[in-house]
Amino acid sequence: MKTRINDVPADYVVDTFDCMGFIGLQVHAASKTEAAGGKVYFKNIKIKTTGLKPTPVTSDLYVVNLVSNSLTDYEKKHGWKLLFTGNSTKGWISAKTDRFPGNGWNIHDGILEVLSSEGKESANGGDIITVDTYKAFDLSFQFRLTPGANSGVKYFVTLKEKSTGSAIGLEYQVLDDDLHPDALLGMNGNRKLASLYDLIPAKKEKRFMRPIGQWNTGRIIVYPNNHVEHYLNGIKVLEYERGSAAFRELVSKSKYHIWENFGEAERGHILLQDHGNNVSFRSIKIKEL
Repeated sequence: MKTRINDVPADYVVDTFDCMGFIGLQVHAASKTEAAGGKVYFKNIKIKTTGLKPTPVTSDLYVVNLVSNSLTDYEKKHGWKLLFTGNSTKGWISAKTDRFPGNGWNIHDGILEVLSSEGKESANGGDIITVDTYKAFDLSFQFRLTPGANSGVKYFVTLKEKSTGSAIGLEYQVLDDDLHPDALLGMNGNRKLASLYDLIPAKKEKRFMRPIGQWNTGRIIVYPNNHVEHYLNGIKVLEYERGSAAFRELVSKSKYHIWENFGEAERGHILLQDHGNNVSFRSIKIKEL
């Protein structure tokens, strides 16, 4: 499904739910804070249902593709590639060895799953990283939490820090905000879901999040100028400038202050964290910018 506004492409969605239905024009009640008496007008409503031919989209749109572990021809043409195909560990290795972990991770039904080990950080299968490294990119992934679970998606991981637990990198926090105690630590919620872990809290409302046990979509964009954005289910929840004075000030007050030039590597691996809890991933795709 492609939408346009004044003939300008705006959205591209590959849906999996309904193949037919009604056309609806919405009546939206005004709240007490909205202006009373507001009106919306429609005209020239037309539809065509036969002899349809897709209209090419020449602009570069992000595709909300709800078919698991798949890419449309449009995505492939615009540089997207899957980091997980749904049935193989190809492209991933342990953060501690040059092979994929022999235990602690499982692939089934198109899902890449880190298994529970009673919340012990990187003590079972351990973190996994991409074989390739990335500099500027658009990364999208779906994740599903179990109650009280903790994990993370890290980027610009170099493995130079030689940490004993989880490998070090900028982290998109993946967490059950209600049940995991880490949500109450840090400052101003900077350890909650979709935050830049221990640095910047995600500005999100409860309605942005899907319930525990359902799939959520995370997205990280790192532009060539080092501007970074985090998204949760299509909503931008934070942004920052990697390597800026403001970024370095945040690092100096965080757990990362002991590592020189933290988060400023020219390029690094993508990492999925084993924090000892059962968390599932799928539809992991990336485009280099």
